[in-house]
Amino acid sequence: MILTTSKIVRPSASYAVRHQLKCYTLTLSPLVLAMFATPVRAEESHATNNQPEPETIVVTAQQHQIGYTMPSSSVATRGNVSVMDIPKAVATVSAQVLQDQNSDSLINALTNVSGITQTNNFGGKDDAIIRRGFGASRDGSILTDGLKTALPHSFNATTEQVEVLKGPSSTLYGVLDPSGMVNLVTKKPQTEFGAKVWSKLSAMGAGRYGQKYGLDITDSISDSQFAYRFIGEYEDSDYWRNFGTNRNWTVAPSLMWSTDATELVLSYFHQHYLIPYDRGTIYDTEKNEFVNVSPRTRLDEPLSKYEGDSDLAKISLNQTLNDIWNLDTRYAYSQDDFKANQVRTRSYNSTTGAVKRRADVRGFYKVKTHAVRSDLTGSVDLFQKQNDLLFGASYDREKTRRSKLQTCNQNSNFNVNDPTYGQMEGCTYDASSAVLEYETINTTSVYGQDQFHLNDQWILVGGLRYQQYDIVAGRGDTQNTDTNGHALLPNAGVIWKVDPMVSLYANVGKTFRPNSSMTSEYGNLDPEEGISYEVGSKFDINQRINATLAAYHARKKNVAYSETVDSMTVYNTAGLVRSQGIELDMTAQLTERLQAIGSYAYTDTKVLKDPDYEGKALPNVAKHTASLFLSYNHGNLFQDNDNLRYGGGVHGASKRAGDNDNSFYLPEYAIADLFAAYTFKTTNPIKVQLNLNNVFDKEYYTSSIGSSAYAIAVGQPFNATLDISMAFGAM
Repeated sequence: MILTTSKIVRPSASYAVRHQLKCYTLTLSPLVLAMFATPVRAEESHATNNQPEPETIVVTAQQHQIGYTMPSSSVATRGNVSVMDIPKAVATVSAQVLQDQNSDSLINALTNVSGITQTNNFGGKDDAIIRRGFGASRDGSILTDGLKTALPHSFNATTEQVEVLKGPSSTLYGVLDPSGMVNLVTKKPQTEFGAKVWSKLSAMGAGRYGQKYGLDITDSISDSQFAYRFIGEYEDSDYWRNFGTNRNWTVAPSLMWSTDATELVLSYFHQHYLIPYDRGTIYDTEKNEFVNVSPRTRLDEPLSKYEGDSDLAKISLNQTLNDIWNLDTRYAYSQDDFKANQVRTRSYNSTTGAVKRRADVRGFYKVKTHAVRSDLTGSVDLFQKQNDLLFGASYDREKTRRSKLQTCNQNSNFNVNDPTYGQMEGCTYDASSAVLEYETINTTSVYGQDQFHLNDQWILVGGLRYQQYDIVAGRGDTQNTDTNGHALLPNAGVIWKVDPMVSLYANVGKTFRPNSSMTSEYGNLDPEEGISYEVGSKFDINQRINATLAAYHARKKNVAYSETVDSMTVYNTAGLVRSQGIELDMTAQLTERLQAIGSYAYTDTKVLKDPDYEGKALPNVAKHTASLFLSYNHGNLFQDNDNLRYGGGVHGASKRAGDNDNSFYLPEYAIADLFAAYTFKTTNPIKVQLNLNNVFDKEYYTSSIGSSAYAIAVGQPFNATLDISMAFGAM
């Protein structure tokens, strides 16, 4: 019997499991009472919080906090509230952190957050993030401005900051694992003129270089209520390994119309990308070591690459209805359309070093997603108590159409002891013999949540989502899945504010994920179900140190698995997988000049029920992860008003299982990074920033494919980036 990952997520090595429970009954304040309730004025709302207003430093154009500490968040409540009032672990990687670290990918940004590791990212094609032990590529857990998209890489030049909501989040966000979700907040138009141009030059060693150019401009339109923003970026870079190219360009215009009560934003994002299809290196399971080649040496061919286009069009309307209610409605249409060629490793001879490889081609792969949600929020008095209410509805539709993988040209002409390229031709896509693989997923939901303030110290949270779904999937003339159903997804939490600087919390919530497959005859299997329990504490020490310490236990059941019965492959659901651990996330303004962000996580995963893998840990999940990054504002060196900023940090992970059977492990690593930035306060300030990454040139491995030892992603050796930018106006 072999466990496989079910679909709504793409195939991966992570297991999806649920836990069967008694039904939890949650009581929400009735809508009828809410509509006629007494509004809670702003001054009354502040009176319920003994904590003084946090001091923030803002710049006129961007209106974001300058620093690492973010005292409020909207990701857990759909309304901007203090993180001290949220009975969940929330971590934010601020714009300043992203700038200091010169982050260029989502996984790089999330090294600052506890319990995050990378999983199978299909040779660099997709973001693939494990949170609290669960996660896979295209699992619906990565959102942009609160909406699910088809983007393969959600982190780009439009990203303002990154939020992570830990634990079960299905009540507000639908189909998810009990490990949580990631939300990328994008930059909006501003009403005051500001602009920035930049050039990024990269040196990756071994004669590999990169360059990236960009523009970000925003302003109001004459004296109207309209403002615009345009962001563009172009990259033409060598890949850091011994061959390959990154050639990408991005355009992102947006338009905003705003009044005192209304904000309407329209935005569009387009990216064309050409990137390597890099399956990494090989682990020699006979010798229990990685093959003896340089981390820069690829084992495929230059023809291995992806080329495609991604688009995202969004419209959002935020409307203040009256003193009580606010309505936020958002819609996004996104698509990803690409083709891919690759040469992949099929087997390895440990004695001779010979590698059997095979070429294959995916002629087309198209994903289109529609996502819409509408949230009505209000703060009212019911039963002489403050209630922060949320009522919402959402609809998501994801349509996937792709050609079945075509294979050809398998041989063993390549040897890791003497890598010689050009001995294998790639596949040519044959449209006449192509077989269509398809899937359409529709989900519709209504949901509600109430934050019930018993007094200044106690807050109760209860929420419920009703989710309906239908799925059709198959290959050619064979329909492998045709299923529909519904689920009730409750959550409950409590906050006890011990004093203005300390609060304790607990929460419990359920999740679900339907099973589906384009390539295998699943039939109509029961969906995965999950549950998570969490307790924790939050600290806000003099509005300088924000920290969350959490302990959790999560389970999922109904893993899709296959077995052979009378020479026939049969699919069923079974199994139980759990993840449990402790996490700490911290941001701090230690002194007027010194800032810090840090994290630590202990994550313990195990397959509890399965005939083949019971007792095994889940692939790519590190038992320990940790990070610490500090920055220091030194001030001027040469003349008044100039500014030197510098710092550095370290992030790392312990060993991780490389496959389902735990037959090998990826080794532990710790990576050190440094940066220094100097801003010349001329009429148009010029900033020069140097980032040195992996300064000790540590050899490390970021993830495996999860099902074999033939596709291990390699971490980048020492590299340097020089970023030169000029700012205009209030940017």
